[in-house]
Amino acid sequence: MRKPATVRGAETLGRVRLSRSFFMRDFLYSEIANVHGFSNLPDDPDLAIAAGRRLCEELLEPLQASFGRLAIRSGYRSPQVNGFGNAHGLSCASNPYDRARHIWDQRDAEGCMGAMTSLAVPWLVDRGAPWTAMAWWIHDRLRYSELQFFPRLSAFNIAWRETPRRRITSYVAPRGLLTAPGMANHDGDHSAEYPGFPG
Repeated sequence: MRKPATVRGAETLGRVRLSRSFFMRDFLYSEIANVHGFSNLPDDPDLAIAAGRRLCEELLEPLQASFGRLAIRSGYRSPQVNGFGNAHGLSCASNPYDRARHIWDQRDAEGCMGAMTSLAVPWLVDRGAPWTAMAWWIHDRLRYSELQFFPRLSAFNIAWRETPRRRITSYVAPRGLLTAPGMANHDGDHSAEYPGFPG
């Protein structure tokens, strides 16, 4: 598929079904693009679709099956949108760092395909459970690459990558690195950390 250059082309891309519940259009909304007049459409739609499908099928569908509706906060970002956000302090990492993360249509420096989205889980918000409970639940059950937790709405980034990094960080106390390969807490069962969560 070519990069959309018309409304009809953008509609066609948006209608691509990534998984049972998610379509490409769910991930194209951007406040930065809306306010500053940028296009938030991929240069390589086929790569973006392939990465997005893995994100949705392997991570988002299992999350939604267990916790109910997911609210997508930020998904795909074009390099122009992401670069502007980084340059203007709008919570975007640099373009080289965000390749195969929020920039779904570019492989990272190691040649891996990947995709990331920011989301809120109303189930988690309503219960006020600690972010660490959700982090360990995902860690024990899903083949994620990165998790990054934020203060508002118990929102977090979740990433799929061909070679997962299995790394969890947070801007919420306890801030910093929760786990990564090689740490003593990385392996084993963490179910004691998320009592009352779906089995």
